[in-house]
Amino acid sequence: MREATLPPPRRHGRLVSRLVLLAAACFAFGFALVPLYDTLCRVVGFNGKTLKDAIAAGDVAPGGLDASRKLGVQFTTTLMPGLPWEIRPLEPSIELHPGELRTTRFLVRNLSDKPIVGQAVPSVSPTVAAKYFKKLDCFCFTQQTLAPGESREMALTFIVEREIGPEISELTLAYAFFPAPPPPSGSTQ
Repeated sequence: MREATLPPPRRHGRLVSRLVLLAAACFAFGFALVPLYDTLCRVVGFNGKTLKDAIAAGDVAPGGLDASRKLGVQFTTTLMPGLPWEIRPLEPSIELHPGELRTTRFLVRNLSDKPIVGQAVPSVSPTVAAKYFKKLDCFCFTQQTLAPGESREMALTFIVEREIGPEISELTLAYAFFPAPPPPSGSTQ
């Protein structure tokens, strides 16, 4: 009788090494997404990154006022489902000169009987104008907590840089307000 011989055990060392390298590469890519996203937002002006980073870097210096032309700026708001707030700009539209520093306010009211946390996400259109719209101070930089029935005026201080192209005479700053998880205990708004 012959004994059945089994094939020698395969060595999977090469395969395991490749899988470990692939897992490490995926982790590194996921880790690098945050700075890549921040860089993309800074370049195209999404989510208010442009000005926040410029303030931290100290490169927000108005190049002066361009009194030779005016721009129209409109403000709009949208509430996402699950956020029982009332929000409206106190000035739905304004005119300004490029390079002019302006402050406007939004009125927000919590319509519910419990504290609600919300977050505003800005967008500027036309998109090419976003890199010239610089928010110096904005309620959109942090989450906002409103007590039941509380009303609050929230300020936005901004500048539209004078380098904005002459083809742009109107732009819109739109805020989408989302419900947000409450901030960690011990933090204040």
